[in-house]
Order: sequence, then structure tokens, then C-alpha cells
Amino acid sequence: MSAVLQPGQVPGTGPATEAPTAGVTGTRLAVRRFARNRLAVAGLAVVVLFLLFCFVGPHLYVTDQTHTELSRVNLPPSAAHLLGTDAVGHDELGRLMYGGQVSLLVGLAAGVLATVIGTLWGSVAGYAGGWIDAAMMRVVDAGIAIPALFVLLVISAITTPGVPGLVLILGLVSWLVPSRLIRAETLTLKNRDYVLTLRAIGGTHTRAITRHVLPNSVSTIVVAATFQVADAILLVAYVSYLGLGVQPPATDWGGMLSAGLTAAYSGRWWLILPPGLAVILVVCAFNAIGDGLRDAFDVRGRG
Repeated sequence: MSAVLQPGQVPGTGPATEAPTAGVTGTRLAVRRFARNRLAVAGLAVVVLFLLFCFVGPHLYVTDQTHTELSRVNLPPSAAHLLGTDAVGHDELGRLMYGGQVSLLVGLAAGVLATVIGTLWGSVAGYAGGWIDAAMMRVVDAGIAIPALFVLLVISAITTPGVPGLVLILGLVSWLVPSRLIRAETLTLKNRDYVLTLRAIGGTHTRAITRHVLPNSVSTIVVAATFQVADAILLVAYVSYLGLGVQPPATDWGGMLSAGLTAAYSGRWWLILPPGLAVILVVCAFNAIGDGLRDAFDVRGRG
């Protein structure tokens, strides 16, 4: 008597295995597409290397970044100080590590905060529609009309922000662009069949947003977050370059650029070139990661 075949089982084989879900398949395909983007992979490697350099490096290359040492002021690179010393005798390589901690922490935290605020604002505006959408987006339009750098300079002139203050300020001035992106995504998702079905059976607006709209906007949210981190790192560098960032003895890459600008005219290139290259490399790396994620999640390019 022949055996009864299970659904999906080929004659002569064992029991049928469960097919992978669409979500797992889509994730694997996105990872595969991202891995094929060499520039994005290189950007990810650069970010990982800088995270290790800034957060693990100080434990391996121990320096004193608090006390001044006037006997070793403005020393050129040597075996004792690989990137020389600054105007108060601080080891420049160690200062580059500690400055990177502030720049990366503020950039990552501010980028995430801006993305969270923009995601909530844009999803509510796009899903509600009507006069609520119009009123909320007019707030966004008014905010975009004011340059973020101008707002940062005004706030920094009034008060002296620390790291938490910089994160909060940058997050509150950078959420506008993500909110427009998420709103546009929400406008298309709220008319999908699964959202309309949920509303037809009595589902709440909150459930529709949290269970359907936001999960299906993950690709847009992730891509927006990477670009927000890059923008936040640049804004921190701008403000610190003008002397309105974190105060000494703390520093960041923008503050190091400001301190090393006049020294560069005297031939002390080691005070301005390393932090400048660090800002350029990290910002370009995050932008490359964002481009790679955008291509990986783009369903129009999937074969």
C-alpha cells in the first residue's frame, strides 16, 4: 500500500519541511544585497573600526587628557607620541580617541532621538490625515525653514550644553526630515488591505500604527536613522568648531579642529589633519551605509 504524501512532499523524499517565512526570506535577501554593495560594506567596516578605536583604544593606549604638561607642548609625532602633542601637552592620539567618543555618542544618540521623534510625528500625521495632518506638517514646514545651525548657535550662546544637552538639542532640531519621509510612507500603507481590514473589524488607530504601519516602515526608518547620525556628527563638529560645544577638558573632533586651526599655519599639521580626516571618514561611512541599506530594502530592484 503506497504511503500518503504530505502537502509539499516530493515522492521518494521525507516529510515536507516548513517553508521559510516571507519576512525571513526578505531579510536574507536584503542582507545579501547589502553585502554585494562594496562601498556600504567598507562604510560599515570604517564605523566598526572607529568604534573600536575610540572606545577600546584608550584602554590599550593610556594617556592623561586632564592635566597639562608644559614640557611637552606642540611636540611633533614621535615614538613617544604617535600623533604629537597639542598646545597644552596632551597626547594628540589619545585626545583623538576621547574626542571621538563624544562625537560618536552624540551623533548616534541624537540621530536615534531625531528618528524616533520624526517617526512618531510622521506616522500620526500621515495616518490621521485631514486637518490634523495639515496642522502637523505646517509645524514641520516652519521648522525646516529655520536653519538648524542657527538654532544651535543661539542655544549654545545662551547656555553651555554638555553631552546630554547636545543630544537633546540636536535631536529636537533634526527630526523634521525623517517625519516627512515617514509621513509619505504612512500615506501609502494606511490604504493597504490589511490596514483596512483591521479597521473594519474594529481595530484601534493605535494598533493599526504600531502593528502594521511602523513595522512595514522599518526600511525607511533605518535608512533615515543612518543619515541622521551622519548629519548629527557634522552639526556637532560645526558647533564645536565655533567654540560652543562641550567645554574643556572634554573635547570632540570639532573642538580639536578649532584648536588646531591656528597651529596649522605654523606647520603643526598633526593638530588638524587627524580630526578632520576622522570626521570625513565617519560621515562618509554612515552615508555609504545609508545608501547600501536603501538599495537593500528597495523592492523595485529585487530579482
